[in-house]
Amino acid sequence: MGIYEELQARGLIAQVTDEDRIRKLVNNGEAVFYIGFDPTADSLHVGHFMALCLMKRLQEAGNKPIALIGGGTAMIGDPSGKSDMRKMLTKEQIDHNIECFKKQMANFIDFSDDKAILVNNADWILDLNYIDVLREVGPHFSVNRMLAAECYKQRMEKGLSFLEFNYMIMQSFDFYKLFQDYGCNLQFGGDDQWSNMLGGTELIRRKLGEDASAMTITLLLNSEGKKMGKTVSGAVWLDPEKTSPYDFYQYWRNVDDADVLKCIKMLTFLPLEEIAKMEDWEGSQLNKAKEILAFELTKLVHGEEEAVKADTAAKNLFAKGGVSGDIPTTTYPQTELDEGKDILTLLVDTKLASSRGEGRRLVQQNGVSINGEKVTDINATFTTNDYNEDGVILIKKGKKAFHQVKAD
Repeated sequence: MGIYEELQARGLIAQVTDEDRIRKLVNNGEAVFYIGFDPTADSLHVGHFMALCLMKRLQEAGNKPIALIGGGTAMIGDPSGKSDMRKMLTKEQIDHNIECFKKQMANFIDFSDDKAILVNNADWILDLNYIDVLREVGPHFSVNRMLAAECYKQRMEKGLSFLEFNYMIMQSFDFYKLFQDYGCNLQFGGDDQWSNMLGGTELIRRKLGEDASAMTITLLLNSEGKKMGKTVSGAVWLDPEKTSPYDFYQYWRNVDDADVLKCIKMLTFLPLEEIAKMEDWEGSQLNKAKEILAFELTKLVHGEEEAVKADTAAKNLFAKGGVSGDIPTTTYPQTELDEGKDILTLLVDTKLASSRGEGRRLVQQNGVSINGEKVTDINATFTTNDYNEDGVILIKKGKKAFHQVKAD
């Protein structure tokens, strides 16, 4: 089985421009391919995870990845999948985010000995002359076709800014530039990027008379058709400072039964033969499958040591009387705990709530427990007198998120 057939078997391929050509390229290790990542935050998240895994799979099959960081396109903002215009970032914010991305990408992609390339499209986009772009690129784009593109449709009712309207042109220009400078012959992206990617292949054909290909990856959706990688408190990040290895593990450990095998196929590197044996699992066996999923993905992102810690912590937590020191912990000075901490402060400081308002709603909806007892008073205060037998204040949000507090 070639890598293309494996991608098909894992359910990763959504749309392709020329299946036979792409199959030959990737199976023969002849693809020089790129995936773009706009640095709109200081960490990659689960939404990027499948793309990073795809790059890893293809590189291991002998193909060459180009990781394109959109330092230039991030100045505009991609309208795809968004109901409102993205927040405008400063150049300093973008530069900081780029450095964060580089470190995280190195966990998936081998950049040594020219096995992969990392580029920033700010290097060519920010120096473009507007009139030159209009003359060189403008004639090759039909406004009628652009307006019919899926990436713009959902924005038309609320209003699509001229700034965002240019995003397709900029992304297409990226592919054109990479084709010329690095021999990039294939672009991958999320299924919601199809229109933008076709713009690139068309620009290369019209300007250079050459063929380039594009393939979209199946979006990671749950059984309800919603994008995975979001929690009540926000995105599931790959940065351990933003989403701890334990919380990352717990997110995957608690996916719905209907989604677990799909996630194992699409995201893990377990052999397909091994996954096939799980197809008939049900009941308690699905819990085992979830543990496998959570462990494998935590190992990929945070390393085997952190995966073992998270797995042990989760199992200890649910064992009778068991509380593990590996559960995410917030430490306060002894005096602060002696004086007391109100429940809303605890929720915000432990990142179980993004704000006091969200914390208030969680309490009012019976979504918070301290040491196994529901908290119903939004003014409740806790001190070291509230330690459990393990010497911590154990906070539980809903059924999935745990955090412990102790004195320094």
